[in-house]
Amino acid sequence: MYRIAFVLLAGLLNGCSINQLTVRASMPMIEGGITALYRENDLQLAQGAFAPNIELMEGMLINDPDNRVLREYAAQAYYGYAYGFVEDEDRQRAARLFHRGMMHGLHALRLAGFDVSATGNTLEEFTRHAQKLDKKAVPSMFWTASCWAKWVDMNRDDVDAIGELPKAVVLMERVLALDENYFHAGPHLFMGVFHGGRSPMLGGNFDLAVQHFDKARALTQNKILMVNVLQAQYLERQRYDQSAFHQLLTAVQDAPDDLYPEHALANVLAKAKARIMLEKENQWF
Repeated sequence: MYRIAFVLLAGLLNGCSINQLTVRASMPMIEGGITALYRENDLQLAQGAFAPNIELMEGMLINDPDNRVLREYAAQAYYGYAYGFVEDEDRQRAARLFHRGMMHGLHALRLAGFDVSATGNTLEEFTRHAQKLDKKAVPSMFWTASCWAKWVDMNRDDVDAIGELPKAVVLMERVLALDENYFHAGPHLFMGVFHGGRSPMLGGNFDLAVQHFDKARALTQNKILMVNVLQAQYLERQRYDQSAFHQLLTAVQDAPDDLYPEHALANVLAKAKARIMLEKENQWF
């Protein structure tokens, strides 16, 4: 019995270094930290928690660089920090943070079997490779696409950056096909922003945007206030509907603080962003 255990342990150690084993044994701590952060309803505490958590993950990745789940968590953390606390104040810094998240996501995609750098320059080839990914790759695709699209959003004046957006859309379309519920109907929110944030002359589709936002509300039982915020920010501003803009954001402000305790942070952020946008309403309409 002891000999068998020793052989198994030796095999494990041959496959993983001590540092890798330490990192993997620590993953529940990272997962617990993420859960606690989602439940936080104090924005200052949440903002202060992001940086040390990101640095912790970066340090762990030095010791275990091919830990796909940790790469996904890092991409998610950079996205959350940049979107929640940076982009409204410093778009250039936000762009750098989204890009760092995107790089973690691309690494995770490689580990999932999709090396983006090996797909050539055609969107058709990129799409063909993306279609081969299964549900296990959903987190890698989702966070890569989310960071990628926000990096493009922060670089709207860069033609080369804008040219990257279709690849992010291809990844999110694959996520939508595999798991439309992932991260609070996140694929529908992404597609709502994508179709609603451009005029029809530039390829936007307001009807499709409404369908995706409405689907996100239905799937989340109207508990995620960010749906209203994103619809107001991208769709209603684009179609210049001040009444809908005001109604959506006022509903966010009036929502109960304990609407969704398990994801209090998302809703507190939504309320903060709604307040900022309402203060700018007269400038935008």
